[in-house]
Amino acid sequence: MASVNFNKLQKRIRRLTATAIEQYQMIEDGDKVMVCLSGGKDSYVLLDMLIRLQKIAPVQFELIAVNLNQMQPGFDASVLPDFLTKIGIEYYIITEDTYSVVTDKIETGKTMCSLCSRLRRGILYRFAGENGVTKIALGHHKDDILETFFLNIFFAGTLKTMPPKLQSDDKRHIVIRPLALNEEKDLAKYAKAMKFPIVPCNLCGSQENLQRKLIKSMLSQWEVDYPHRKNTIFTALTNAVPSHLLDLDLFDFNNLRIGQTDETNKEWLLPSKKRQGKRSAAAVTNEAPIIFRPL
Repeated sequence: MASVNFNKLQKRIRRLTATAIEQYQMIEDGDKVMVCLSGGKDSYVLLDMLIRLQKIAPVQFELIAVNLNQMQPGFDASVLPDFLTKIGIEYYIITEDTYSVVTDKIETGKTMCSLCSRLRRGILYRFAGENGVTKIALGHHKDDILETFFLNIFFAGTLKTMPPKLQSDDKRHIVIRPLALNEEKDLAKYAKAMKFPIVPCNLCGSQENLQRKLIKSMLSQWEVDYPHRKNTIFTALTNAVPSHLLDLDLFDFNNLRIGQTDETNKEWLLPSKKRQGKRSAAAVTNEAPIIFRPL
C-alpha cells in the first residue's frame, strides 16, 4: 500500500510539473536550464522532476544544478556535492559570503530574507549570464504563490505574486517555476519519502515572526474553516478581469464608451487571447498527464 501511495504521489507531482511547463511554455528545445538547488525540500523535488521529465520530453534540453554556499555557520559543504555526484548531474557550487553581509546590514531580530534574496539573485543571475544559461528554474510552489499574493496586498499595496515565468528586470534572464501548480504538502511528503538530505537555512529559518509565516497560518486556518478556499483563490489568479479593477495603466477606462463590443473592449489582451476563451491553470490540474509539447 505504501508503494502504491508513493507512486500516486510521484505521478501527481510529475503531472502537475509537466502541465505547468507546457501551459506556460517554460522550456524550449535547446534550452540550458539551471536548477537553483538550495538544499531545501522544494529544490530537491524540482531537480528530481526535471531529471525525470528530461528523459521523456519531446524537446531536448540541458540540465545543470547550481548551489550558492552563503557561508552560514555550521553549513555542511559536503552534503550537496555528495548528493549531486551520486545522481550523476553536472553541478556547480558558488561560494560567496553573503551571510556576513546580511548579518552586518540587518539589525538583530529583523527579517533578513529580502536582502539575502537580492544578494543571492544577483550572484545566480551573474553565473547564468557567464555560463550560457537560458532558463533559471526555482522551486517555488502553489503555496508560495498564494502567500506572496497576500504579502503584496497586505504589506506592499500591490496586486501581484510570483509568476510561473518571469523576465528579469534587466531583460537578460528568464526565470521559471515548474512546481507552480504543486502543493507544498505533496512536496514535503515526496522529499521525505525520497530521503533527500535537507540542508536547513540558519538565516530566515531561525526567525519565527516573519510576515510570511503569519500569512501561511492565515491560509491554513482558512482551509480548515472553508475547505478548498486556497484552490479557489489560486483559480482567481488565473482569471483576472482588468476592466473590473482600478488600475489605469492596465485598462483604458478613459476611452470606454457606450456601444463598445467585446472585441473592441479587449484591446488590452494578448492577441492570442482576443478571440478565444482563457483556460485556467487550475482547471487542468485534474486532467490526464501532459508532457510539454514541442514549441
